[in-house]
Amino acid sequence: MEETRTVTRRTKRVTKTTRSVKRAVAVSKPPRIGSAAADWSRWPAGTSFRLLSTGQVYRVEDYGWALSGRNTIDLYMPNQREMNAWGARPETIQIIQWGDPQESLRFLRSHQDYKHIKRMVLELEGRQEEAAALR
Repeated sequence: MEETRTVTRRTKRVTKTTRSVKRAVAVSKPPRIGSAAADWSRWPAGTSFRLLSTGQVYRVEDYGWALSGRNTIDLYMPNQREMNAWGARPETIQIIQWGDPQESLRFLRSHQDYKHIKRMVLELEGRQEEAAALR
């Protein structure tokens, strides 16, 4: 973008380009928050965390039968290639915000037809011995 200035001198009008001005507007995209699945009795729905190795932020939004009773978090990957490249590995995380266990419990209570969900409900209700018997 060029900035132009008009200068008037006695009877003559002169248009003079004084300098080139380039302006850059920094537009930062908000960080993309990845999706994760976990046992909601250990990592309640809505829990946000950062992987310290990559800086990527994730939010627990799902659960699965294979995660029930485990201290494991599954990260959503957009395709098979990325999933295979990541693999299974221990990672250090930083909790940004804990999800609400009561909200998780309210949701899970209506889905207790499945053993892994029943176990999460029992743990969220503080009934660990009954939950352990379901394993």
